[in-house]
Amino acid sequence: MAGKLQFSLVSPERELFSGEVDQVDAPGSEGDFGVLPGHAPFMTALREGQLRLYRNSQVTTFEVRGGFADVTPAGLTVLAESAVEV
Repeated sequence: MAGKLQFSLVSPERELFSGEVDQVDAPGSEGDFGVLPGHAPFMTALREGQLRLYRNSQVTTFEVRGGFADVTPAGLTVLAESAVEV
């Protein structure tokens, strides 16, 4: 699918990432999920695990612990209880 996904990762301490990406894979409470540009809107709780963002053939990984993911027509926002780049 063409285009980019607007993605923001926020923890209580600070915003860890904000920008356009190709794809995000996250640890949902009901199982892992991936979000691409144009994904249908939904909201879910997160469990502990690795969140991976893909952009320009590079992968960045964050260890997240809890929180929420919100997919809207504008993009994906992850509000994590804790997040650290690994």
